[in-house]
Amino acid sequence: MVASCAPSGDAPRLGLTLSGGGAFGAAHVGVLQVLEERGIRPGIVTGTSSGALVGAVYAGGMDGPAIERIARRFRWNRIAAWSVKPRWGLLDTTVVTDALHRLYGHDPRIEDLPRRFGAVATDLRTRKAVIIDRGPLSAALRATIAVPGLLPPVRLGGRLLADGGMVDNVPHSAARTLGADRVIVVHLHAKWENARMMRTSTKLSELVSDPSVLLIQPEMARMAQWSMRDVPRLIDEGRRAAMAVLDHDGADAHIG
Repeated sequence: MVASCAPSGDAPRLGLTLSGGGAFGAAHVGVLQVLEERGIRPGIVTGTSSGALVGAVYAGGMDGPAIERIARRFRWNRIAAWSVKPRWGLLDTTVVTDALHRLYGHDPRIEDLPRRFGAVATDLRTRKAVIIDRGPLSAALRATIAVPGLLPPVRLGGRLLADGGMVDNVPHSAARTLGADRVIVVHLHAKWENARMMRTSTKLSELVSDPSVLLIQPEMARMAQWSMRDVPRLIDEGRRAAMAVLDHDGADAHIG
């Protein structure tokens, strides 16, 4: 069951933003584990696409080892199945609701999660980012992972929503909107971007120079983005990148 109160020890004004990237999202698990080990506990979580999937589990109150078990067992059929009526996409994401029922026993509402959570999606009509921070968690996750042509968009609140990475794959401003005054940003594409799908409208140079931002950039070179074969390596890379940043000039003391 998901509790409605924030876990004790959380920093209520510390945000965490997790970028998208398919299977690369497993690197977020390693980052979360290191933050937990260092006693750094963001009370606000935002993300898009696979970053939102990992962020939702963290916002649901699960710890690092539990999230790693989920990541190691994860298969794409947990969030998508072949559609019998492929009008908007080849796959159907209604199985996300089933996955949440297996995980929590029900489909929780975002506002009832232990931590403040927002999934970032793209409004297909306005081409602007939308923060989904209320309502059924399943709807928010189905929207944020909806890669056009592959996964169907989601109608929510009068909008037609799809993958947030089409607008900004590093939506750190969403954490600010939800109340964060300091933000840990995990960007999964340190040296390259998939220009066909994931755009980084956020200027990374500005994040680096912002003292209220801690930027962690796991390096995805030679890792598989659309299969789960590299999950253990991705988790290790997330841990390496997080420790490298946190050990630099006492960054963990600054942000924690």
